[in-house]
Amino acid sequence: MNYHRLLALASLALGVALAQNARAQIPSSARVIDERTGAAPDLTDDYGDYASVSVSDPLEGFNRVIFKFNDVAYTRVLRPMVKSYERVISPPVNQAIGNFYDNLRYPVRLVNCVLQGKFTRAGLETKKFAVNTLGGLGGFIRQSDTIPDIAKLPREDLGQTLGFYGVPHGPYLIIPIFGGFSLRDLGGRLGDTVVSPTGWEYIRIGNHKWAGELEWEWQTAITVTDTLSTMPAVLDLYIQMKNAAIDPYVSLRDGNRRYRDAETAR
Repeated sequence: MNYHRLLALASLALGVALAQNARAQIPSSARVIDERTGAAPDLTDDYGDYASVSVSDPLEGFNRVIFKFNDVAYTRVLRPMVKSYERVISPPVNQAIGNFYDNLRYPVRLVNCVLQGKFTRAGLETKKFAVNTLGGLGGFIRQSDTIPDIAKLPREDLGQTLGFYGVPHGPYLIIPIFGGFSLRDLGGRLGDTVVSPTGWEYIRIGNHKWAGELEWEWQTAITVTDTLSTMPAVLDLYIQMKNAAIDPYVSLRDGNRRYRDAETAR
């Protein structure tokens, strides 16, 4: 793999991890609103309802250092970038872009539904994909929101599938820029990146690729656009959550664990 392909693959993994992990750290009520409207809700009630949770964090000292580094990156680097992006791309257009990429990740949800034996839900995911692709101009318009049985389908990913089969979370780890994961969810994120169509260029079976080659510039542009489409609401929510917490590190770590456990249990 040459330098350009390495750069494209790194940017792909970064974009997917940033977008997916940031969404996973949003409390359930906030995330529903974020996905459907892009709005940043009031999070006061979410914090009051949280019970204690046990998280394995043997690397807390290291994690806190990286957490501070990431906070600076999010607030002083990514946030200005996102504000510039918002000045160019209007909210309705950005929502349409987010809808498109969400629809494109249908294989991730389908595969993990099947792996968990949730065949009815797999069928509903397929129906949702067909409705949004055929009736929503390739997924830019989320027509599924108007159909009750597919409007609010729970998401499925490999981290949830591993949890479904009893794989424990393992230690918590914060990675520079990428954010915080349990070891189980980190492995799941990597697996989902491979299943997602944006990662198919890098999958080989024998000497053949699953999808045609893309120039690294296009691959990077796809990843950046995907990430930026989700980041305005995500960063607003991150700042709200951080400002509302006595210890932001613990609040975000524990909130992420509660949410992932709730997703796995569905």
